[in-house]
Amino acid sequence: MIYKDDFTSLKTDIAENIGQKIIVKGTLGRSKYFEKEATIEKAYPNLFIVKYDENDRNVTYSYTDVLTRTVEVKLFDGENFNPIIPPQVEIKNKKNL
Repeated sequence: MIYKDDFTSLKTDIAENIGQKIIVKGTLGRSKYFEKEATIEKAYPNLFIVKYDENDRNVTYSYTDVLTRTVEVKLFDGENFNPIIPPQVEIKNKKNL
């Protein structure tokens, strides 16, 4: 489930990192994936724009794309690329007997 705080936090993280290098990962369908280096260009209330390094093409993504993990964004911190949203941890239910 996506909470309002998650949405607000992601928007703030993206807005604070305009001009930062990122890696964008996503699916193209039928078991085809892409992974490209880009730069965060602009951030708006419902979406953000990145510019791919390889072909100077601008692409728009919504914050919902990132929160639903349709697209994965990793920020460059100077040494490594780290996910902007931590990996999802699976919680197993334990029944008390």
